[in-house]
Amino acid sequence: MQLILPLFPFDTKMISGLLGVREVDQMVHYIANGLPVFSHGVEDIQSFRFVTSNFIHQGLCGQSDIARSFNIPIGSVKRNLKKFREEGEAAFFSEDKRRGHSHKIRGSVLERIQKKLDKGQSTNSIAKEEKLTEGSIRYRIIIGDLKKKVLH
Repeated sequence: MQLILPLFPFDTKMISGLLGVREVDQMVHYIANGLPVFSHGVEDIQSFRFVTSNFIHQGLCGQSDIARSFNIPIGSVKRNLKKFREEGEAAFFSEDKRRGHSHKIRGSVLERIQKKLDKGQSTNSIAKEEKLTEGSIRYRIIIGDLKKKVLH
């Protein structure tokens, strides 16, 4: 039986002895042992995080190989690998995007702030009076819980 050596295209950047990557027409292609195994768009960062974590998990390369090859901090690689191992593929492609919330602005506090906004008071002065951050008030305005009076 004859062994066939893995052949990689000439423009392949080797991540490890088994794994290479190349870009063609705005698509990133990953090649393992000479065979294409995954591809994604150049701008698709979530797919990049998923596939590189998956390759490390499978033993095709090490964390330092990914950090060195793509010039990214080793901490990012470790964080993505942990996310992959704990939550799986869904953690990278979930439609449920994380949204912040301001747990202090509810009920009567929300009504009190709205009355002050209606009178034209600034978010900064309201935040100081209510002992809140101005950002939490601005967040509630952005998501539509509070309406800021528009001055003409």
